[in-house]
Amino acid sequence: KRVGPAEVESAAVSHPAVLEAAAIGVPHAIKGEAIVVLCVLRPDNAEDPALLGSISQRVADELGKPLKPEVVAAVRALPRTRSGKVMRRVIRAAWLDLDPGDLSALDDPVALESIRAASRASSR
Repeated sequence: KRVGPAEVESAAVSHPAVLEAAAIGVPHAIKGEAIVVLCVLRPDNAEDPALLGSISQRVADELGKPLKPEVVAAVRALPRTRSGKVMRRVIRAAWLDLDPGDLSALDDPVALESIRAASRASSR
């Protein structure tokens, strides 16, 4: 079954602790590509492994076990254009530590460091 990032993001945002989410595909040795979900948590929620696991489980419950995210990570903010669109291309590049390309439309460059830090933490 093929799903787009919007479907995965919608399932993640249905969790009460998630304010907003972005889903990206990353290379995976066995599956070919795996799902990574980056979440901005609501202010009254602290980041902890149990909470991130429950967000991952929510996505699996709504979309099916094969579509369970490989990683769910909390970030401070998602990179957006000045018009408010989430920049998935930039998120994927930051997660994989690749050149993000043109960032002239990026509203808040600080969001990228939060994603890079989450990527480093998940690869330990």
